[in-house]
Parts: sequence; structure tokens; C-alpha cells
Amino acid sequence: MSTPDAGTIFLVRHAKAGNRNAWKGPDAERPLTPAGNRQAAAITAMLAAHPIARIVSSPYLRCRQTVAPLGDTLGIAVEVDDGLAEGSSPGEVQALIDAYGPGGLVLCSHGDVIGDILHRVASEGADLDHPGRLAKGSVWVLEVREGRVHRGRYAPPA
Repeated sequence: MSTPDAGTIFLVRHAKAGNRNAWKGPDAERPLTPAGNRQAAAITAMLAAHPIARIVSSPYLRCRQTVAPLGDTLGIAVEVDDGLAEGSSPGEVQALIDAYGPGGLVLCSHGDVIGDILHRVASEGADLDHPGRLAKGSVWVLEVREGRVHRGRYAPPA
């Protein structure tokens, strides 16, 4: 996985949203629950102290709602990228990661996309402290050194 020489990538799995089967509208418009809003606030509290240059989200409402409070707190506009949408290919996510410059990068996406990223960095030698953990509202903190993800730390949801 080619990455910038230094920095941190924060992989955020969207917070808790309403039940997929009970939701009557398009899945992409399913919002966070009150518990999900509390998780989004906890993610903001966790990440706001870090140097963050960009926040990029899946176009799904639940992802945008998860990182909107962080963007508001930091004064950073949340960018939307279809490459982070549910079912996206690893290549689309890789292109997004490769394009980021110095500073922290926050990517908010879905379990399948984050799982693909973690599988890829682990296969390239990254040391992940809890492989396979992908709870809603969780954050993976990926340390980038010497052009690759060196280590990943899992932060469970609050």
C-alpha cells in the first residue's frame, strides 16, 4: 500500500444507524440513531486533538453524520467520495489514500470497505493490534512511516 511518508490515517466505521430492514427509504439515506449521534460525539472528542488535514466520507448519510461534528469542531469541510461507499473496490480507496498529503486523514466508511483496507495493510506487513475488529462507531488509527502503514491500533466505540 503506497502512502505518504509520515502521518496518520484514521479509519472510522460509521456510527450506529437505524435498522436496515426496518428502514423504508433508500439505504443510503438511513440516519444515525440517538446512540449513533453519541458515538459521533465521542469520535469527535477522540480525534479533535490530532492534527487532521482532511476528512473524507462515504456519500451515505450515516457516514456523513458520523464525521460532521468533527468537521464542525475543526473547521474542516467534510469531502464526499464515492470510493468510500459500501461495496467500493479496494482500488478506489487506495487511489484516495495515495492522493492525500501530509497531516492526518480521516476516512469514514462501511465495514466491508474498512475490512478490505485492513486486510491489505496486514498482508503488506502492518502490525494490527486487533485484526478483524470493525464495530460501528470504532476507529482504526493507522501509523504511516517510510511510505507504508506500519502499525494499526483499534479504538472501540464509546
